[in-house]
Amino acid sequence: MPGVDLLFTNLLQPIVLAFLLGALAGWLRSELELPEAVIKLLAIYLLFSLGLGGGRELAKADVTALLPLLAATGLMVLAIPTVAYLVTRRLGRFDIENAAAIAAHYGSVSTATFFASVAFAAAMNTPSEGVLAAMVALMEFGVIYALIIARVAQGRVAGGVRVGELLLSVVRGRGILLLGGGMLIGAVATEPQWQQIQPFYEGLFRGMLMLFLLEMGITAARQARAFREVGGFMVAFGVLMPIVNGVAGVTLGHFAGLSVGGAFVFGAICASASFIDAPAACRASLPRANPGIYLTASLGVTLPFNLLLGLPLYYQVAVWLAG
Repeated sequence: MPGVDLLFTNLLQPIVLAFLLGALAGWLRSELELPEAVIKLLAIYLLFSLGLGGGRELAKADVTALLPLLAATGLMVLAIPTVAYLVTRRLGRFDIENAAAIAAHYGSVSTATFFASVAFAAAMNTPSEGVLAAMVALMEFGVIYALIIARVAQGRVAGGVRVGELLLSVVRGRGILLLGGGMLIGAVATEPQWQQIQPFYEGLFRGMLMLFLLEMGITAARQARAFREVGGFMVAFGVLMPIVNGVAGVTLGHFAGLSVGGAFVFGAICASASFIDAPAACRASLPRANPGIYLTASLGVTLPFNLLLGLPLYYQVAVWLAG
């Protein structure tokens, strides 16, 4: 069966096996861990690498041809946090701050899932478009939108200063700076200049990604022990929300003119939930939100689901739509 073959292909990828090894180490309470400085360096390297590659692709692209993809991205920036907030607020009975924090995490992007989906698309000989790195940067504004939802719901309608502060906090985050700055550098670099740095930023990418996902596996396993705190509702939410967002993202990507690999990666972007950049924004703007809820859901439920089962599902949808 094609679906089963895709599942095994995904599970046997070195990057996924590295995640599973890290998860095993976490469950066994192993002494294995990467220093915090190394983790930050890996994240910087991966984001900057994708930004450089995206910039090179963006420089070659027809801007008018990107308009449907930009429209699809803008739609998901608004739709995902709105749906996440309404579901957790009305069905989950969460208070405003916790519902908005969850919306911010699912409205943002998991860079680990993005990296893994790009590698998966390449492994299936359907590489994705490099311009999707720009869409990742745009999706980060879902955090701002979720925080504005919280302000409005609390009766403090966000004025220009407040919105400006929220915007600045997101722009300061390493995700947008590294992706945006990398794209700018990649766009202006000449071919001879790129050849000088290509071995470092392309040749080492997958090895660095394996180390990053090894650490993500360790962290996810430790976070998963807090399942009791998030409860059955959030476990179900952490699985069903990415499925809905992923299928919607793949469908929008397909109709926006992306290739099979591109539509799949766009779906994976939409299906992911942040656990690096969004927590910092929520701690500052939603101090009463419980990290045990939003971090356990995004890191302990959604990330493992996407890496192990979600990616083959979204890829199968992309193949089906193209067929």
